[in-house]
Amino acid sequence: MEPKQIFVTLGPTGTNHEFATQRFIDFHSINARLELIGDFFEGLEIISRGHADYLVQAAVHPDCADVVAKGHFEYDIHVMDTFISSSKNLAILTRSDIPLPRTIALQKATREYTDISAWPEHVFVESVMLVADGLLQGSYDSGLTTLDIAEKNPGLFRVDKLIGSVDDPWLVLGRHRVANDMMVAWQQSPGAKIISNRK
Repeated sequence: MEPKQIFVTLGPTGTNHEFATQRFIDFHSINARLELIGDFFEGLEIISRGHADYLVQAAVHPDCADVVAKGHFEYDIHVMDTFISSSKNLAILTRSDIPLPRTIALQKATREYTDISAWPEHVFVESVMLVADGLLQGSYDSGLTTLDIAEKNPGLFRVDKLIGSVDDPWLVLGRHRVANDMMVAWQQSPGAKIISNRK
């Protein structure tokens, strides 16, 4: 059966955006295709032209506020759903041939995940997978990226610090407005039950 809906999210392949979006599609058993994009503003354009239906973005992404505002006011594209998903396991990886690393690459949203003061030079890139690409190319000594990069390249990296997974909030944007001056919430969500002391 040909997919009826198209979801877009941030690439390149291997990102937490791809991971979480595919989880969302699988969880809801949606007949959909996932396409990876270079940035979220491109995603708004694609949806506005009718070439995709939904955009998924981590609420902690540095562009999130601008994407929500631009989507709402310029494109009539709105936040339609939210979810929480654990990320892939993250770690600080260092190239095995570098005994005393000086440079560390990371995505801005991960800056406060751990202390990186031991590295004198900090390089910010657009995604944790671009960090991995730079490490593989020898552009940086160390990087905060997904642990599976070390697992896929045995002997090439050492794990300087295991960070683990993070529970991130995610937004799903599309052409329908669901709040309409109301609040959309789920009283039986696990968090709501804890907050309200309901069983």
